[in-house]
Amino acid sequence: MQTEITSADGEHDSNYDQANDRYVFQYDPDGTATLTTTIVHALSSIANVDVSQGEFSLYDSIDPDALERLFSQKADGDARLDGHVCFRALEHEVYVFANGDIFVYPPSGQSASFHR
Repeated sequence: MQTEITSADGEHDSNYDQANDRYVFQYDPDGTATLTTTIVHALSSIANVDVSQGEFSLYDSIDPDALERLFSQKADGDARLDGHVCFRALEHEVYVFANGDIFVYPPSGQSASFHR
């Protein structure tokens, strides 16, 4: 399963969890996209930035290599089943969980409806 990220206006609404005022994405470790790629595409679709034009780099917020290692398999080959990390990127709070859940909260004081 590949990460579903949409970028055209209004299309990312399907990832919006109105009850919790957050966007919800899922990382699939068996898919073709890396965890950091999934996060970058999620943020770019929400914040309407073009990562291909250098408008955003995840390095501005967190070390992508460390993030990948944090959620990679354990030394014995077992999957990491718990743990999470939180960081700010493009004024959004990003929560990444070991189970593949990624929650992106809009900037403080703004609901996600301002990003549509």
